[in-house]
Amino acid sequence: MLVEIENLRVQFPTATGMSEAVRNVSLTLGQEKLGIVGESGSGKSLTARSIMRLLPSNARITADRLQFDGIDLLTADEPALRRIRGRRAGLIMQDPKYSLNPVMTAGAQIAEAWRVHRGGSRKVAAQAAIDLLAQVQIRDPARVAGSYPHELSGGMGQRVMIAMMLAPDPELLIADEPTSALDASVQAEILRLIEDLVSRRGMGLLLISHDLPLVSHFCDRVAVMYAGRIVEELPAGELTRATHPYTRGLLECLPTLSHPQRRLKVMQRDPSWLI
Repeated sequence: MLVEIENLRVQFPTATGMSEAVRNVSLTLGQEKLGIVGESGSGKSLTARSIMRLLPSNARITADRLQFDGIDLLTADEPALRRIRGRRAGLIMQDPKYSLNPVMTAGAQIAEAWRVHRGGSRKVAAQAAIDLLAQVQIRDPARVAGSYPHELSGGMGQRVMIAMMLAPDPELLIADEPTSALDASVQAEILRLIEDLVSRRGMGLLLISHDLPLVSHFCDRVAVMYAGRIVEELPAGELTRATHPYTRGLLECLPTLSHPQRRLKVMQRDPSWLI
């Protein structure tokens, strides 16, 4: 098992006391595709970042168990965490134009990730960067390697991000809404690419998304988060048969061509969902 989380809590200090952003989250992840869905602010990204201990400095994190491949992440020191971050677990951010360094070429950024985690000469790393760009299906990898982020489209920028995360050959890939800044056709291409790479390399994937239909078709399992906790977990193929009223509410808010409605339903929240 790659990731084991039991009763994870993430709190932040406020003027009125501690605020719980993640509450009693428990999940496991092996060599499979796990999707986490929910509204903005439900705790999806904080849960994923807890695995890499990439939380704000004022965050207070506790758990009965928080392990990566048997390593206790709560007690691991910074050198041990650096051996996991990037090298064994990669994080794809949602918008490449805010994540890539604007004053470095795409190839230089990928080569830097290669050298940090694998070593080798600059020449070897530069060639590895071109090879990785070819693996993420960029047609002219040498040209793109010499381009700056502002010269790339959103889809190409996201492929550069994926190539950078693949440089150390990680065992886990965390994709935090990797297609939210892309149009529909490019979204499909990026997801097919991620699926192919995950299957071919035998990695685990944690996909964070707002798109329920996408997750139901792409992932093996789905965890639904509301107000900082997981309210339902089920096989992705059975998402349309979810029983929790929050999950049902999310599904019913989606427009559909097969059952058109004059007005979409509005989520009716129940205070008992917080308990």
